Amino acid sequence: MKKDKIIPNFKNEDKEREFWADNSPLDYFNANNAKKAYFPKLKPSVKSISIRLPEDMLAELKILANKKDIPYQSLTKIFLAKQISLERASQNAL
Repeated sequence: MKKDKIIPNFKNEDKEREFWADNSPLDYFNANNAKKAYFPKLKPSVKSISIRLPEDMLAELKILANKKDIPYQSLTKIFLAKQISLERASQNAL
C-alpha cells in the first residue's frame, strides 16, 4: 500500500504555484478518502447583456412564458440553452 503524500503548508500563493507546477495533484490524492460534496447554494455566474428583439418576437416570448408560468427571461435562457445544445450535437456529428 502506497503511503499518502502530505501537501506542505505554503508561505504564499507564489510558493504554492511553484510547488504545483512541479508536482501532480494525483500524487497527493487518495480516492479512498474522497467524500461526496454538495454545494446547494452554488449558483452559476451570470452576466447581464442587452439584446434587441423585434417587438412581435418579444410579445410571443412573453405569451409563451406566461403560459408556462415562468419569467420570459428564464424562458429565453431555456430556449438558448436548448439551441446551443443542438448546435453542439450537430457539430460533434460532423
